Amino acid sequence: MQQPVDRCAPQRARGKGRLVTKLSVGRTRLDEFYQEGCAKIRLPETFSPDMEAILINTSGGLTGGDVIEWSVAAAASTRLTVTTQANEKIYRAAADTASVTTRIAVGPDAAVHWLPQETILFDQSSLTRRLDVELHDTSSEFIAVEAVLLGRKAMGETLNSGFFRDRWRVRRGDDLVHAEDMCLRDDIATLSSQRATLGGHVAYATVLYVGPRAEALLPRLRECLGESMAGASQWQGKLVLRLLAPSGYDLRKLLVPAIGVLRNGATVPKVWNI
Repeated sequence: MQQPVDRCAPQRARGKGRLVTKLSVGRTRLDEFYQEGCAKIRLPETFSPDMEAILINTSGGLTGGDVIEWSVAAAASTRLTVTTQANEKIYRAAADTASVTTRIAVGPDAAVHWLPQETILFDQSSLTRRLDVELHDTSSEFIAVEAVLLGRKAMGETLNSGFFRDRWRVRRGDDLVHAEDMCLRDDIATLSSQRATLGGHVAYATVLYVGPRAEALLPRLRECLGESMAGASQWQGKLVLRLLAPSGYDLRKLLVPAIGVLRNGATVPKVWNI
């Protein structure tokens, strides 16, 4: 007997995107490309031998039950910068939790710069996010930037309650070189106001660099940040930077120069300015 169809079930966004590079005639070229559902990838033309990829969520944002999976692999001696078309907006969830999973592999002498634009958490939103990175060896370079805005201050929108869990795992060969878990839940407004958390700031970012230049980059990064609400440290071939700001605009004023230091003077992707 045919089972009845629940015609009241809400429509959910689903998306998968995969990008693999290869080295050809001294340039980073496309080797594998796959996109499905609301996950789209665009590769703008550049004058550089490096490749830039722009990830797009065509659903316009995420809510409870939506699922997106990204996969990126940089082959030996290739260089890839990955960013997003716009801020990822996480809207109020009536039920379930949105999920975003990103898997990145970096080959020998290769580099991946993971530079998505800010994630905006709206009131009563629910999101679980995971970043898994596999580095080949000490010659690989990886930069990750994840910035989060608690509400949209310019529009008078605040995040009072919700759920946000963020999990990072970065491995070099068989060694786990970086791991962190963060969880904001329930009364986020009260939690984020405490001095031990965000001290009332509504914008924050975590920046991670893993590669051979970590020690040399630290003094330059601290000079760039000056007396701002930021802290940077390095050990065992990795550098971690934490930033706090009262708004997304103020956060970008700190974040963009810091990214420039890590990228040897290269600016953020042009799509950041659109």
